[in-house]
Amino acid sequence: MREIRIIIFMALTLILTVFGMLSAEVTRKNIRFVEYPDFPDAHSTWSSIGYSKVHQKVFIGVTNHRDKVGLFEYDVNRDRMRLCGFLPELVNLRDFQWQGKVHSEIIEGPDGCMYFSTDGGESREEYLMNHPHGYGGGFFFKWDPAEERLTKLGYGMLYESIKDITMDRISGRIMGVSYPQVHLLVYDHQKNDLRDLGRVGSDHVPRVLFSDWFGNMYYVDWRQRLVKYEHDTGKFLFSRDSLPAFEGTPGNRVITGITACAEDRANGVIYLVTYGSKVVAFYPARLGFGKMEDLGGIYDGDPEVRQPYDYYCPNVALGDNGMLYYFIGGHGSYVDGEERNVLMEFDLRKKTKRMVLSFRLKEISEVTGSGVKDEGGNVYFCGRKRDPGAEMMGESGASKPFMIIFNPTKEIAP
Repeated sequence: MREIRIIIFMALTLILTVFGMLSAEVTRKNIRFVEYPDFPDAHSTWSSIGYSKVHQKVFIGVTNHRDKVGLFEYDVNRDRMRLCGFLPELVNLRDFQWQGKVHSEIIEGPDGCMYFSTDGGESREEYLMNHPHGYGGGFFFKWDPAEERLTKLGYGMLYESIKDITMDRISGRIMGVSYPQVHLLVYDHQKNDLRDLGRVGSDHVPRVLFSDWFGNMYYVDWRQRLVKYEHDTGKFLFSRDSLPAFEGTPGNRVITGITACAEDRANGVIYLVTYGSKVVAFYPARLGFGKMEDLGGIYDGDPEVRQPYDYYCPNVALGDNGMLYYFIGGHGSYVDGEERNVLMEFDLRKKTKRMVLSFRLKEISEVTGSGVKDEGGNVYFCGRKRDPGAEMMGESGASKPFMIIFNPTKEIAP
């Protein structure tokens, strides 16, 4: 009888704990900001963030868009942010090899090293009066946290940036996309074998690639169809159907594809956020394409103020409570006609969403990052805020950067 009472007590405790996690109110005590030291003129971060499970560290690429691109390391266990170094000095880049920023996510490979790519990030890359002499091209890089050594793996394409990468988690093969010509690149850095799969888009280059646990890698084409590099067969596949979109979504938003993704391996799903403001559940298959489920828009606002496809959200993460969290705002697109950045909670069971926090632009103006989470349930994003000094410089993305740590189930603010 005593054993039965113990079992009942333990079951009730578990139920109450889970219920408490699901129903906990999110406040500003669930979020905190971490500054980047030793880089006073830094003013921008992009999707350049990733987490190492092996080393339990977060890595971030930070730039001033002029002459410095810094690699930062946040040690989760020691709660310490430090500058690993600036890319030009770490790998002895020559003047013609300058880089404007790290635009890609930073991915942990099967070897425990972190991989990323670089971008011109300045107008002298894009305009013909200075191009191609103004920019040699983006590089693939490898950072070894154990040795604290950066390796320049080589150019992707001459005169082209590499906007984003993803990785075959089994083989370590990398897939990237070039800018401005939208070439898909598959790179086996262990064999030094680079393949150019050709152009898959035009106009605006979609910024996000992603992979699944089968070793498959994905991108989108100009119709927002998924493009798959299949690990088992080495084939390059196009899905028959485009990603879900609101009726009337303009072509420029369709072309731009996916802005962020977060993985739920336990339930076999990857959540995608599209540039057309949709949340999509993608269930990958080892061979061919899995199914897609339209979960609706990222925000239910007044269509008289802003169309449902017209919100900006380049970030998303899955909390330990099973909810999706994402910030909306940036690039002149804000909710309800107000200049503020808002944190949303998406209940995947009920398919409902609610605003949990709101920030003035001098606190948070834009947030980037996809699915970066540690074993303690802390979620990490690249944050930026309005900064008059940086804005006077006139460069792309001028702002004040910082890292955001968020945990929906416990208070973390000091």
